[in-house]
Amino acid sequence: MQVTRIFAIRHGETAWNVDTRIQGQLDIGLNDQGRWQAQRAALALQEESLHAIYSSDLSRAFETAQAIAQHAQVALGVQPEVDLRERHFGHFQGKTWAEIGEQWPHDAKLWRERDPHWSPEGGESLVVLRARISACVERLAAQHMGQSIVLIAHGGVMDVLYRLATQQDTQAPRTWQLGNAAINRLLWTPQGLSLVGWGDVSHLSEEPRKGKPRDETSA
Repeated sequence: MQVTRIFAIRHGETAWNVDTRIQGQLDIGLNDQGRWQAQRAALALQEESLHAIYSSDLSRAFETAQAIAQHAQVALGVQPEVDLRERHFGHFQGKTWAEIGEQWPHDAKLWRERDPHWSPEGGESLVVLRARISACVERLAAQHMGQSIVLIAHGGVMDVLYRLATQQDTQAPRTWQLGNAAINRLLWTPQGLSLVGWGDVSHLSEEPRKGKPRDETSA
């Protein structure tokens, strides 16, 4: 059976990642560290035979994707995909984790508990996010059977992909990393996703500033 190989990559770091400030679908660009990470990811993939690069249209993801496209022989360049955007965090967007806990303690509790049907005011629930990402990946991957594609997105999107590939439900505690510019490898068939490798950061081994990978909630 033919499969689609997927390289799924979270965008490089932003200043708001460092500040633990929720970006959601706000358009925040990469910081210097994030641009360096994007170039390192690009170099790590430059020997791969890639057929398409799809990216969230938010600039932190799209700039990461453009760095990869500069080193890859992909005819169409980076193709923007709105459905690869981060979860919409509604009234949480623009706030730090600490501010959320202080201003909306009940909502913060539901968020931390991963209530699948709860959504921030004006935002998306985890159930809605999972359905959006699942449908998007199936649509894109089905167009590239027997080929390799790159998906550049956000921490929340990466989290959904891992759960789909390992058949874990939305509320399962997360034990996997969602590092900026980490390379995640998946296979897709009409039966769904499977995991090949996760959280490869070997290309960032010379990173000038070490730090703990940021949570998807500030992706």
